[in-house]
Amino acid sequence: MAERGLEVLAHGPMKPVGLTDPRTGRWPHAVVQLRREDRAGTSWNLVGFQTRLTWPEQKRIFKQFVPGLQEAEFLRMGQVHRNTFLHSPKLLTPQFSLRARPHLFFAGQITGVEGYVESAACGHLVARSVAAQLEGTPFVPPPTGTAFGALYGHVTGEAHPDDYDYQPSNITWGLFPPVEMRAKKHERRQHAVARARGLLSDWLSRAGGPVAPAIAPVEELSSETIPARPVGVIHAGG
Repeated sequence: MAERGLEVLAHGPMKPVGLTDPRTGRWPHAVVQLRREDRAGTSWNLVGFQTRLTWPEQKRIFKQFVPGLQEAEFLRMGQVHRNTFLHSPKLLTPQFSLRARPHLFFAGQITGVEGYVESAACGHLVARSVAAQLEGTPFVPPPTGTAFGALYGHVTGEAHPDDYDYQPSNITWGLFPPVEMRAKKHERRQHAVARARGLLSDWLSRAGGPVAPAIAPVEELSSETIPARPVGVIHAGG
């Protein structure tokens, strides 16, 4: 990303939007997010810093250019990790089950969604799909105008052209159907949000509210309550 321009990182993983510096009352030019790694708070992770830089060069850059890291001790250096995922439009059914083994479901990052919220949302949809199968009812997909539906369209391929090179994605406005109105950008976004809320409410009324635990007590389990074929769910988070 850094090779694409001097300002690219400041508009990407180092974006400062919403973080006001109490000393100046303004947003900084760029920020580095630290995520705590241990209970004692002695180890912190630089979020989003996958890199192919050599370890000595990483230490030099972080200590020289990131305020507060001059005396830091580096326990583990950044590296690029491989994101393994399924070609979901080809391998999975619209119910998130493997076409070759319909009783095996996949959810989360392994399906081609990125991000914690997106992975959780995908898991929610798969839970609905599994619950529908166990109850013998049809799975009701979410409307494309909602965030749930936009992710569903990405995983199933419905949001992309036939020759699309499937790659992992966060939720983006590009996955939503366009708003057919002549207006400024922020007005179209507001209309899209209002549309999504209405569609979500209607979908929940048809498909049912949040998934509730439906596990029978052990003493009530019998051959009638246990599915004839086992159902497995593989979930990989962000």
